[in-house]
Amino acid sequence: MCRTLAAFPTTCLERAKEFKTRLGIFLHKSELGSDTGSAGKFEWGSKHSKDSRNFSEDVLGWRESFDLLLSSKNGVAAFHAFLKTEFSEENLEFWLACEEFKKIRSATKLASRAQRIFEEFICSEAPKEVNIDHETRELTRTNLQAATAACFDVAQGKTRTLMEKDSYPRFLKSPAYRDLAAQASAASASLSGGSLAEPSHT
Repeated sequence: MCRTLAAFPTTCLERAKEFKTRLGIFLHKSELGSDTGSAGKFEWGSKHSKDSRNFSEDVLGWRESFDLLLSSKNGVAAFHAFLKTEFSEENLEFWLACEEFKKIRSATKLASRAQRIFEEFICSEAPKEVNIDHETRELTRTNLQAATAACFDVAQGKTRTLMEKDSYPRFLKSPAYRDLAAQASAASASLSGGSLAEPSHT
C-alpha cells in the first residue's frame, strides 16, 4: 500500500506520473474541481492575457505558504490531485467540508451536517477516516451533542497541520508542481515584457 505519511514510497512512482496526468487534465480541461473555468482555457504563451498573468502568479504563490495554496481554488484542485496519488485526499476533503460547515446558519442543518461529517471522516472505520488521535476523536464526538460551527475546529486544525507539515512539502517537491511552476515563471516573465519572450539575436 502507498498509504503512508512518512515518505513518498518507491512503489508509488507510478502515482507521481498519475499526478502529472491529473495536473494536465486540470490545466486543459478544468476537471479537478475548479469552478472558475479559467484553467481550462489557459495558454502559457498568450502575450496579453490578464488571466494568464493571474494564473501564473497564482501557481507561483502556492509555494509561498500553505495558506495561499488553500485560498486558491486552482491550488486546492492541484493539491487534491496530488493527495489522491498518495491516497490521503480525505484530509483535504475533511478540511474543505469543515470550511463549508462553518457557513451554515440553521441550527437544524448544522446538527445534521455535523453528524454526516463525523460519520464520513471522524468515527472509527469511517469511509474517509482522517488521521487524528483518539482524544481528538472523542472530543469531537462530545462536541456533536450540542453542535456549533466550532465543533470540528480541533480536528480540522490537526488535519491542517498534518497536511502542512507532511503532504504540502512533498507537493512542492513533486516533479509535476516544479514543472508547472517553471512554466508559470516563464509565462510571467514573457508577459512582463514582450522583449523577454523574444529570442535575442546578436
